[in-house]
Amino acid sequence: MVLSADVPVTSVCPCSKAISDRGAHNQRGHITIDVKPAEHPTDLWFDELIGIAEAAASSPVYALLKRPDERHVTMAGYDNPVFVEDMVRNVAQVLAASERIRLYRVRAVNDESIHNHEAYAAVSWTAPTGRA
Repeated sequence: MVLSADVPVTSVCPCSKAISDRGAHNQRGHITIDVKPAEHPTDLWFDELIGIAEAAASSPVYALLKRPDERHVTMAGYDNPVFVEDMVRNVAQVLAASERIRLYRVRAVNDESIHNHEAYAAVSWTAPTGRA
């Protein structure tokens, strides 16, 4: 059995932040996590995978925000700039440390806001022999 979560996120470009005065561009993206539990599938929960993905990005995506909340979200995202490869690496570090996971694949795609391409990164991992 494989659990899969596709989580919308926001990322702020670290390069853009480095050359801008709080005017860095950001983009919406998706982090997809596929995991195979080591033993019992009930040991892993979708909300846990969603939380891991959201924490790996500059900011989560929200369905509805009031203006003061919007400001907080954009400022927090600006203070945590990440590339797609950073997001994938951040998720992978959390998953690899869990004894509950036998294997995983993580993918991140950003729909670039000022470039005419998408940014993509992926990593997969299988637990060493001996792990359940």
